Amino acid sequence: MLALGLWGLDRGGMWGDEGVTFLVGRRTVPQIWHLLHGVDAVHGLYYLLMHAVLAVHPGEVALRLPSVCGATATAGLVAALGVRLARPRVGLWAGLLYAITPLTGHYAQEGRSYALVAAGVAGATLLLVRALEEPLRRSWWPYGAVLAVTFLLHEFAVLVLCAHALTLAAARVRREVWLGWGCAVGVALGALLPLAWVSQRQSAQVAWLRIPDWDTTERLARDFLAITPTGIVFWTSLLLILLGLGSGRLTSVALPLLLLPPVLLLTVSQFRPLFHERYVLYALAGAPLLVAAGADRVLGALRWLWLERQGVPSGRRTEAERVVARAGRHRELVGAASGTGHRLGSGRRTATEGRTTAATTLETRDGAAERAGGGGEAAAGGGNRAAAAVGTRDGAAAGAGQRAGGGGEAAAGGGTRTATAATSRPSLTRANLITVAGVLAVTIPFLHGLPDYRNDRDAARRPENLAAVSALAGRELRPGDPVLFLPSFWRVTALAYPRPFVGARDLALGESGARSGTLSGREIGPGELRARLAGVDRVWIVAQSNLLPSRWVPGDPTDRVKLDVVDGEFARRQQYVRGRVKLALYIRRMPPQSTQPVSTPTPMPRPTSPNPTPP
Repeated sequence: MLALGLWGLDRGGMWGDEGVTFLVGRRTVPQIWHLLHGVDAVHGLYYLLMHAVLAVHPGEVALRLPSVCGATATAGLVAALGVRLARPRVGLWAGLLYAITPLTGHYAQEGRSYALVAAGVAGATLLLVRALEEPLRRSWWPYGAVLAVTFLLHEFAVLVLCAHALTLAAARVRREVWLGWGCAVGVALGALLPLAWVSQRQSAQVAWLRIPDWDTTERLARDFLAITPTGIVFWTSLLLILLGLGSGRLTSVALPLLLLPPVLLLTVSQFRPLFHERYVLYALAGAPLLVAAGADRVLGALRWLWLERQGVPSGRRTEAERVVARAGRHRELVGAASGTGHRLGSGRRTATEGRTTAATTLETRDGAAERAGGGGEAAAGGGNRAAAAVGTRDGAAAGAGQRAGGGGEAAAGGGTRTATAATSRPSLTRANLITVAGVLAVTIPFLHGLPDYRNDRDAARRPENLAAVSALAGRELRPGDPVLFLPSFWRVTALAYPRPFVGARDLALGESGARSGTLSGREIGPGELRARLAGVDRVWIVAQSNLLPSRWVPGDPTDRVKLDVVDGEFARRQQYVRGRVKLALYIRRMPPQSTQPVSTPTPMPRPTSPNPTPP
């Protein structure tokens, strides 16, 4: 995941949201705090983190490095979940599958908070599993702390609580577990409430979102459930997910995580549009866990068939599978979503009272198993206990059964039976084939999606490329040329890459963003702007590409003046489009009217360093 995240990280241009992260992160802490009172409170903690990062080295690579680290941590946490909930190879496969998912790689290279939020949710889920296995009161506080930080990074992460609650309900945990979980959740929600109150007042920021339709849902499902959205890889992944649903305790954790946050946000967005796939990116972690569990079940079925072909009695096969599975889960998270009524949270097994029989199952590396049984007295701290030595590798155990107890006699049919396992050349070949199959199962989807990985690392594949627009401005603008940004948000182009705009006159800017506590600055009133426009015969426009001409009516009165005057009194002479943003030169159709002298806007200052602080 780290290698894929670093590949093409410096793609040569920020897009709009990354530009916002860059310019806000370059401000001082008091300026950031001032900004959060009016806009982007939901990203406040992330901006403070990026302030510390960009203070070390301001640049595009540093801007995206926290997301790369977040995606890398998430891949490792997904693998750790697979190990705890199933077995090591399931964890390994799940982590690798998460790493090669294109959607993961996309947000791993975004200068926004979503990859970090995914890491926080994966970490909280792992802590939840650990707390259920060791239900001590102190086990819940790390879980609550990670949740609180994750919620402050993005408040929509709160939907993961519904997934975790369903995991507890499916496991039928005790009242004490619910109480510990509730206390941890209460602390996390307490930290979130002030942010939720402030961000609710800033809800106009997401007014651009639309009610999700069926196409949105289908696209989300294809992006989340498979490495590629179409073709044989997609359908194979979907089939493995269906097979993985029978994995018991892993299913009780992965399935709610995968489904509940997206479904809840899609449902709420039918009444109040709030949905975007990046807001629920953290739910993606459930899919590779289910795919890996399904692949493990397929491998188990193939091994079962091979044992049957070798003539191993069914009783020994059943015992082998049971003990091998038990050996891989010495800390049980039992009964979840399986309907057995077992409780989550008991990682230790109670010792059998009295005299017991020790059973040891030994498997060769090709999966053949023999059962070695013996009866004896086990003495451990004065108590009677059964001892069994099981060594596993990929679910295959090798070793010799040890007699239980110190000096106890093993009696089984009047004699002693032991089992030894020897590795033969055919079994080594089969083991290697299993390893090669696992490698291919990850490599083939990656190679299948390689063109998409390459395209995603092209700056032109982002919604816009602010660096390209600024480069055009540097080539076309002359000193003193007037510039308008329509709407005012696109001033982020000049703030993220200020050098090409040095000397240009920003006709509408009244106060810089840093001083006014806004993202792109506070603009002058519509009357004063109309007077300034009356005195120019040419103006450069940095605007949204679908504007001019357009039926869109801006909500801001100053933006309305820009649109009315430029669209009504000027004609377009040149235009350069880069995604959602364009640079265009407009020439007045008639000579400018004589007006009273107006104050001339101050030219943009020349930067004193390669990385100036945005004005």
